[in-house]
Amino acid sequence: MAITPTSKIWMSGEFVDWDDARIHVLNPTLHYGWGVFEGIRAYSTPVGSAVFRLTDHIARLYRSAKIYLMEPTFTPEELVQATKDTIAVNNVEECYIRPLIYLGYGEMGLNPLPSSIEVMIAVWPWGSYLGEDAERNGARATISTWRRNDPNIIPPAAKASGQYLNSSLAKVAAIKAGYDEAIMTSPNGHIADGSGENVFIVSGRQVITPPLSDGPLGGITRASVMQIAADQGYEVREQHIVRTDLYLADEAFFTGTAAEIVPISEVDDRRIGTGRPGPVTREILDIFHQATHGEVDRYKDWNELVS
Repeated sequence: MAITPTSKIWMSGEFVDWDDARIHVLNPTLHYGWGVFEGIRAYSTPVGSAVFRLTDHIARLYRSAKIYLMEPTFTPEELVQATKDTIAVNNVEECYIRPLIYLGYGEMGLNPLPSSIEVMIAVWPWGSYLGEDAERNGARATISTWRRNDPNIIPPAAKASGQYLNSSLAKVAAIKAGYDEAIMTSPNGHIADGSGENVFIVSGRQVITPPLSDGPLGGITRASVMQIAADQGYEVREQHIVRTDLYLADEAFFTGTAAEIVPISEVDDRRIGTGRPGPVTREILDIFHQATHGEVDRYKDWNELVS
């Protein structure tokens, strides 16, 4: 999806104009992908713009940075405030937020340790990641031939720049084959996740998602959906899923910050349930949308006001 530019980007403690937010072509993160990032959203609420689970996202960013031996000079609390400041200075109420921790210019080679550690935060208005039609009617997905990273090759627990080549290969193959999204399997053949989303299936009153040991990222939206489903009385389970579990599920859906919650209507040309968004998916989706907009008292702690 195209980016709609805003006014300012926060770069290591300073606001710079959008068009001046640049790095050198010999920046080592550009060459080797050694960087970590987050995807976050801010929503309008009855009391103003609020970022959904901002502190949780920044905590995950720092966990990713630890895995990649990156120590920012800013504290998590400072990045939480910088995120709010960036939204405020750009005067946007609802937006997508992209923090990135990356290597500074001046060193080159496969050893990142001598490089300085830089941080940037950008925000911009961004609509539905998989498209409004997929959100309304369900996405068509296919099981990708590209497998999710083995944890002893590239750690899937981190949200790192370079490892998303794996996701992009799956996404491009799915699109070129006429699907909306790819679903990836772990090295042991279990369902892991989508190219950029977590995966859930519904079987009766059970809401099931793969365990983190099968390679999905520990999604913030995933955790939110698990809490919402449990609060609605569903049995929430983390268990191994294989492709036939998807084929035979009553319902299935993707979750993620960019995608939010998107029903899955087909997998490998096999209709899921009725082939339309199911009642459990719709119930969870409706509550999630209310929660992100600060309309559910039970989940108001998830909304962190910009000002």
